[in-house]
Amino acid sequence: MKVDLKQVEDAAKELYIRALKLLPPDIKDGFKRLDRNETHATGKAILGTMIRNIQVAEDTNNLLCQDTGIPIYNVTIGSRVELDGHALKDAIRRGCERATREHPIRSSVVHPVTRKNEHTSCGREIPVIHFDFTPDAETLSIEMIPKGSGSENNSWLRMAVPAEGIDAIKTFVIDCVLDAGGKTCPPTIVGVGVGGTADLCVHLSKVAATRALGSRCEDPEGAKLEQELTGAVNQLGVGPQGLGGDSTSFAVHVEVAATHITMNPVAVNMQCHSARRARATFTPKGVTYGF
Repeated sequence: MKVDLKQVEDAAKELYIRALKLLPPDIKDGFKRLDRNETHATGKAILGTMIRNIQVAEDTNNLLCQDTGIPIYNVTIGSRVELDGHALKDAIRRGCERATREHPIRSSVVHPVTRKNEHTSCGREIPVIHFDFTPDAETLSIEMIPKGSGSENNSWLRMAVPAEGIDAIKTFVIDCVLDAGGKTCPPTIVGVGVGGTADLCVHLSKVAATRALGSRCEDPEGAKLEQELTGAVNQLGVGPQGLGGDSTSFAVHVEVAATHITMNPVAVNMQCHSARRARATFTPKGVTYGF
């Protein structure tokens, strides 16, 4: 399958706009579940406001949140997809710029030293573009995630040592959730990376934070850790927007990697309640959009 780069550019633009306006069904279902189980009056009221905000945004074709985030594109390439990787990156960048200029949306991206904003949502190494591969021969998937600063600012890494055991991981995650408090606009998805190198561990935590609700870690020990930590986090009483309640987190998600015998890194990255993402899938039949 040969990929039309103009279609990729158009999709990159459309995905950014869709992600900012349409909340995935799994997140909406997550809100309903939390709302049913919330026992704290303030927490219940705040959840109701959030649910109403989602509905108003979709009814009026408006943004779910004013923070348009750092644009992230996750590209998954099938084994029989023909493309020029560098040209693909350029097409995604052009689409990202067009979404910001033509829609228009606020550009949240600035130079880290001068703080200059080019008003394109792009800059050096931005948008972030990750590549992976799939055995689905004639499929190209592009997922777009706008990662807001409220959640991204709440990121941590600890280079634990094996002698500290599993308790070091659990304690670190709980401490991070307490440290974040209401700054991440909870209820959150708490992403946890365990193992690998320092940079891989942090990357895994973000992969975990942006996974769909209802998904499970493919590693059985990671899946067990997810279940234990989700229960523990929601007993902390942080609650929606940090104002108290049962609904601190939709879920804790964990991703793991093998690591060195003398270390056990653990990282935490959070996703706010507006857990936005959108996906375009290219096949020989055309382009379809979803989540």
